[in-house]
Amino acid sequence: MTANEARQLVKLSETDRTVAVGEEDIRGFAVKDRDGEDLGKVDDLLIDLEGDRVRFLLVASGGFLGIGKEHSFIPVDAVTGISAEEVTVDLAREHVAGAPEYDPELSSTQAYQEAVYGHYNYTPYWAEGYIYPHFPR
Repeated sequence: MTANEARQLVKLSETDRTVAVGEEDIRGFAVKDRDGEDLGKVDDLLIDLEGDRVRFLLVASGGFLGIGKEHSFIPVDAVTGISAEEVTVDLAREHVAGAPEYDPELSSTQAYQEAVYGHYNYTPYWAEGYIYPHFPR
């Protein structure tokens, strides 16, 4: 694999790994758009095992008792703030709704990840000059 390729992503919950600092685990936190509107909850974190980094939030919304739940795939680059039980992203609710539909079978393909990064207008993590975001608390 070269530096110019997407990496295989896995859900943090499906690994034996943990978040380095336990209180920084944002799974279960509410996700709000830039206007404070509810987008759902962080269902899981998609990590790149090779780079040892979280690359996407898997945000669940809607449904009842897990049935009919929809998932959004949001790059961690969109996170602008993390507070007690809440993550804020620099995106509008409508923009998230128009993103490529989350597909676990495609989530590790470069074409799918490029489509997601392109939709949100962020530089992919494998691109030259990419800098991993800092998450303000």
